[in-house]
Amino acid sequence: MTSYERRLVEHVAESQFEDLDIAAIEACKTFLLDSIGVGISGSRIPYAAQLLETARGWGVADEGKSATVWGTRVRLPVMHAAMVNAYQIHCQEFDCVHEDAVVHPMAVILSALMAEAEACNADGRALLLSLALAVDVATVLGMSADKPMRFFRPGTAGCIGAAAGIARLRGYDRAQIQQAMSIAYSQTGGTMQAHTEGVAVLPMQVAFNARNAITAVDMAGFGLIGPANFLSGDYGYFSIMESDGHAQGAFAKLGREWQIGRVSHKPFPTGRAAHGTLDALMQLRSEHGFAADDIESVQIEAPPLVRRLVDRPAQPDMSVNYARLCIGYVAATLLLTGDVGVQAFDRDALADPARLALAQRVRMCPSASEDPNALAPQTVIVRLKGGSEYRREMASILGHPGSPLSRKRQQEKFVNCLASARNSMDTDQAGQILAKIARLDQLQSITQLTVLLTPERQSVSVTN
Repeated sequence: MTSYERRLVEHVAESQFEDLDIAAIEACKTFLLDSIGVGISGSRIPYAAQLLETARGWGVADEGKSATVWGTRVRLPVMHAAMVNAYQIHCQEFDCVHEDAVVHPMAVILSALMAEAEACNADGRALLLSLALAVDVATVLGMSADKPMRFFRPGTAGCIGAAAGIARLRGYDRAQIQQAMSIAYSQTGGTMQAHTEGVAVLPMQVAFNARNAITAVDMAGFGLIGPANFLSGDYGYFSIMESDGHAQGAFAKLGREWQIGRVSHKPFPTGRAAHGTLDALMQLRSEHGFAADDIESVQIEAPPLVRRLVDRPAQPDMSVNYARLCIGYVAATLLLTGDVGVQAFDRDALADPARLALAQRVRMCPSASEDPNALAPQTVIVRLKGGSEYRREMASILGHPGSPLSRKRQQEKFVNCLASARNSMDTDQAGQILAKIARLDQLQSITQLTVLLTPERQSVSVTN
């Protein structure tokens, strides 16, 4: 192994629960809650029901080797449950993101770790430590890059991170942890082409990688050997999938700064690259009181990554996945309705002629920043028909650690997510989940939490 591989293995193998500071533990609980909420809400998407039905056809779970599919009463083999839950977490673009790494750290990682922890009856402390370690691995890989993404980083980095976390959860030794990450690299995948085209396989790429992480750890467990230099080799991760121009600084954070504490909430179910615009528009509208009909144009000055991810024209026949990443559509939705919720991407909303017309007046242009991985700063300029002009520069976007969501808004998001699920859950059930997660480090078994992630009633068939 080269130094990069060795440092990851040492960090994962040697860290103990006592090394987690209070802030890291609380951040783990915060984003575990957020991710469970958006994962349960994701069950409302038709592809989630179809994936679940397909996964049931792959085989039933053995007693004691199964895990819960969130928001349903279905249990599946561990890797299949992880796959469905990963899709549900990411399918509405509502899950948290580490902005410096440009990684959604919980979609692959939490879905795989929770399924494994439930199946092996792990306790809360073991889950928290493995979660923090997995997030460190995935985000350090993301922060190492100094060039634009070609592969879908939430999936690729997430897979390697999840494999590291599961290996630690199982108590693997250093050699097995290294092999788990190496084998994960050997089967990870997902490209930015799905993002560019806005097609429905995009969130499925995190689902593939949640499944792959578990199979990688299984294979490391029976002794399969992967490449030692899976990061730094001639055909390793840093040669094929990502660049490593910032790796020295990124790897220096291991053991010094828990990256779970640098994760950002998503207040809106759209790409994080669009959040700066939405945050600015909410502020400007609140301060100046203009209406959507008053607007002549909206101009957004943004770094290259933001333009690459969400600068696409609104179209009458656009798909849901395309619309979620369309700056004009989401900006028009906020200006017309006051918010962007999960229902903003339902069929009737997508066909709304008023939204499509207003979306045409939203334009994005280059900012002074040339950083290929930056999501900020963004500057939003609203010009009114009467000649007034309002400007807001967003250096820190709502949900970022520098501009965090209040605890009240976090809980409101969670409750609303559960209510929006295919089989909705009420505030009482939400409160029970909140209470369990608050005491996660005291739980003797993760099943004390996962038993609450199923609806009291399943009112519709999963095949509908």
